[in-house]
Amino acid sequence: MTTSTSAHGTKTFDWKNLLFMMIGLVLFLVVYYSPPWPDAIDPMGKQFSLSPQGKGAIALFLLAGTFWVFEVLPIGVTGILIGVVQALFFIRPASEAFKDFMDPSVLFIFGSLTIGMVFTKVGLTKRLAYKMLMIVGERTSRIYLGCFIVTALLTHIMAHTAVAATMYPLLLAIYSLYTTDPKPTRFGKGLFIGMAFVAGAGSIITLLGAARGIVALGFYTEIAKQEVSFFELTYYMFPIGWLMVFLLWIFFLVFFKPERDRIPGLREKARQLNNDMGSLSRQEIISAMIVGSTILFLSLQSFIPALQPFNKAAVLLVGTILFFIFKILDIHDLEEIPWNIILLFAGAMSIGFCLWQTGAAEWLAINWLGFFKESHWFVFVMGISFFILVMTNFIMNVAAIAISLPVALVVAPYLGVAGEVILYAALTVAGMPFLLLVGAAPNAIAYNSKQFTSGEFFAYGIPASIMLLVVLGLIILIVWPLMGMPITLG
Repeated sequence: MTTSTSAHGTKTFDWKNLLFMMIGLVLFLVVYYSPPWPDAIDPMGKQFSLSPQGKGAIALFLLAGTFWVFEVLPIGVTGILIGVVQALFFIRPASEAFKDFMDPSVLFIFGSLTIGMVFTKVGLTKRLAYKMLMIVGERTSRIYLGCFIVTALLTHIMAHTAVAATMYPLLLAIYSLYTTDPKPTRFGKGLFIGMAFVAGAGSIITLLGAARGIVALGFYTEIAKQEVSFFELTYYMFPIGWLMVFLLWIFFLVFFKPERDRIPGLREKARQLNNDMGSLSRQEIISAMIVGSTILFLSLQSFIPALQPFNKAAVLLVGTILFFIFKILDIHDLEEIPWNIILLFAGAMSIGFCLWQTGAAEWLAINWLGFFKESHWFVFVMGISFFILVMTNFIMNVAAIAISLPVALVVAPYLGVAGEVILYAALTVAGMPFLLLVGAAPNAIAYNSKQFTSGEFFAYGIPASIMLLVVLGLIILIVWPLMGMPITLG
């Protein structure tokens, strides 16, 4: 059991931590040992029963969520607990539960973190940070804006996970010029949480930002028998993506107003530090070439069919291996990898696949959509958006899309809703999980800054998520119709 340190330096028992641990355990046991739950019935009258394993998956879902939000255990340890509970309570075989811990997506996170480590070690992030500060100046509000715009722009051409891994050390370098005090600050919280939120907002604008777009378009093409082009998706997602970027900037200026309005002499200091670094070193050039080539390859996969079969994680890990071949990283760097973050994401993958494979996620989706089968079309669209928003905070957004979108597209015609609005609304909320660290890799990467707790992330994610839903509602009612998107049938 954890302890806390009092003002006198003595260890005290953490009763609050014990309370939330007991809440999580009680939720798990009550759901796991409860009698069988009623079947879910889809709009076509087909019944979906919830197996004991599915009920166990929902119980674990509640346990993990409680532990993650309140940090009952280190977040990586909770990730391990997810695999252990599945095996010991026979929710899934251990071979399946723990296999997800080495899923390609988890290894992609590993590769992304090594990129950030390399950029920091060779000094490239400092160069980028100094260049940015020379442009945006000394006002902390403009530093926020500059960092957010760069983050969003990068997500147009590369995966938001890789963007977060690239931006993270850059933000560390910028923050070091703000203060050397290790204690968290409002500016630090806003800078790193903001990077995570904005990476999500930017990633919805093109298909290069995340894999969820390709998956959603595949379902849409199969069910609606319509094709959506790369540029058509960008046309509709650009307004809401960039509107969210600027609204999030205002959001963080309100909730995390920096302690200092400006950092006097920062621009001149950044210019001097940049000059002191001299010309690019051999290691900087090699590192930039490796990372640039990797990002170019991953970006071209969306345009060149011959490159599509190559797994993204494997491509990214080639770069990781090259860092060691060229002696840019060594064994000591490998030991410095933040395994807490990797185990967090591994646990998230495991619970996501658990909900999917046991049928629990489908059962939840059908039951939720059942509430809206007689509703007004707008209530239905916002209802499915809210469900995906919640689900994508717990499981992979690709899985949330795969579970919810096909069911929603089947229900939509009965309510006179066009499939396009369902598709774009789903992609919007799936890209912005603002509540839990496990919702997206940028959230977990930002957490490594130690500027905020998972509880703080959750607390400020609630108003941010409400803002997202309000913006989405206005976009659906006003902006998308003006842009030519069909909203209702008829």
